[in-house]
Amino acid sequence: MAGIGFELRKMLRRDTLLGMMQAYTYAGLISSGPWILSIVGILMIGVLSLPFVLPTSLITQFQVSVTYLISVSLVLTGPLQLAYTRFTSDRLFEKRDDLVLPNFHAVAFVVTVAATVLGVLAVWLLFPQQTAGYRLLMLAGFVIVANIWIATIFLSGMKQYMSIIVVFLIGYALTTGAALTLNRFRLNGLMSGFVLGQTVLLAGLLTLIYRDYRSDHFISFEVFQKRYRYPSLMWTGFLYNLGIWIDKFMFWYAPGTGQPVIGPLHASIIYDIPVFLAYLAIIPGMAVFLLRIETDFVEYYDAFYDAVREGASLQHIERMRNAMVEALRIGLWEIIKVQTIAAMLLFAAGAVVLAWLRISALYLPLLYVDVIAASLQVVFMGVINVFFYLDRRPIVTGLVGGFVVLNVILTSVTLALNPAWYGYGFAGSLLVVVLASLYLLDRKLDVLEYETFMLQ
Repeated sequence: MAGIGFELRKMLRRDTLLGMMQAYTYAGLISSGPWILSIVGILMIGVLSLPFVLPTSLITQFQVSVTYLISVSLVLTGPLQLAYTRFTSDRLFEKRDDLVLPNFHAVAFVVTVAATVLGVLAVWLLFPQQTAGYRLLMLAGFVIVANIWIATIFLSGMKQYMSIIVVFLIGYALTTGAALTLNRFRLNGLMSGFVLGQTVLLAGLLTLIYRDYRSDHFISFEVFQKRYRYPSLMWTGFLYNLGIWIDKFMFWYAPGTGQPVIGPLHASIIYDIPVFLAYLAIIPGMAVFLLRIETDFVEYYDAFYDAVREGASLQHIERMRNAMVEALRIGLWEIIKVQTIAAMLLFAAGAVVLAWLRISALYLPLLYVDVIAASLQVVFMGVINVFFYLDRRPIVTGLVGGFVVLNVILTSVTLALNPAWYGYGFAGSLLVVVLASLYLLDRKLDVLEYETFMLQ
């Protein structure tokens, strides 16, 4: 993430309102750009297809199908996302650039094989009533989207943030255009447009990779060797993605909240729409999180460890440690403040937004709870990011594992209660892990000098 901090600090050094606005905009685009473009693209396909695709339930089937492709592919590739990024970063630090591309090919190969096997089994066993065209498109989409996550993670690690956003913009513009052009062919037409656009998106990401990296051999599986594996990072990537989606799956398949949409795929209207709106409210918090953590905190973080490596006096080391802790506290406080303001604005405008979307005002209480939950998730991301900087991987794994377990337990409890409790399971699990993570971070920072000198 160091490249982000460098660009943001350069903008902030101008000490002007324009420079600050540019920094926040840059941070917001990097943190949320691809995700927002994905959501907007899929929504536009649905909205603009309404006059042409009948019955309109086919549009719902398309959007639910794409949601499953995204969610399951994220969980599937989760074990490789962080671990592969760490492997690549270490090899670049060692000046072994020639290993980057061959190991990317190895990871992409493993992901493609895993996605293909899982996808073939799914479309064969779970979609017997659907057309062959739909099943082939679901399989192709699943494999392509899984590879998009790996390519995006790779390019993020290589600090090509704006290039990713440009490729996603082009890819989802083409996805939307192709789906609208082919919507005369109903569900298969919409799915064909999605697959075509995602293929172009993946091709764009691969072009960026091949533009900057060369190697004298095509594939290398060193990334999977025992000495290069990071089990804690693999578990963290898997559990974090699972934790984000597990309550959604539970609501989709609970008898009282989920409805069948197509084949084995279910959706939950009562839960999905408020969650979607709530996640739009975290964009300001994500921008502040990226700006503050990657500028002020990282600056003092580097100064602290430089002082340790260069043999500075204990007084100077403690001063840098105190400055780092203070920058972190100010950063987390700013995230909380900005996210609170964003949540309050959505609280105030919630009824109007729901009315504009022609959604019942009965969704308001759930929307409020989901906004709080999404805001807590931003704080949680900020704290575990700091733990990654401190290289406390087992702590992060334990926290995200606790998040999964709590989310399952508390969501099960709320599903057994009446609808007034919906959403509290997700929010409650995040509240517990946020408080736990803050407590653990406070303890780690208190003994940072001791652990740095005595345990490294």
